Amino acid sequence: MTVLLSEDQTIIAVARLTRSGLQAFVSAGVMVPTASPEGPVFRPVDLARLELLCDLAEHFDLEGDALGVVMSLIDQLHTARQRLHAIAGALEPESLEIRHRVGARIIAVGHPAA
Repeated sequence: MTVLLSEDQTIIAVARLTRSGLQAFVSAGVMVPTASPEGPVFRPVDLARLELLCDLAEHFDLEGDALGVVMSLIDQLHTARQRLHAIAGALEPESLEIRHRVGARIIAVGHPAA
């Protein structure tokens, strides 16, 4: 069962988050709540994203487009990491010889000869 939190519950759960801050993050498109018949709701993973957004807004004075760029880069990094883990998982049952050959090919592609 997925836990979904209302806006009020989310604001309580993320200590530094205000209603206007949450609305600003949603308006900037860096936080997308899940739609429900009761209104927008947030998942537990959204709370971690909101904590990060509060950190970036507070400590680095990021907002709007700048916050969007930083979050986009972070999202891309997470996606790349997930793909790397998927590749590693797919190669795990293969023989050591194949894993070495694939590893060498990856290194060669990452460092082409000049």
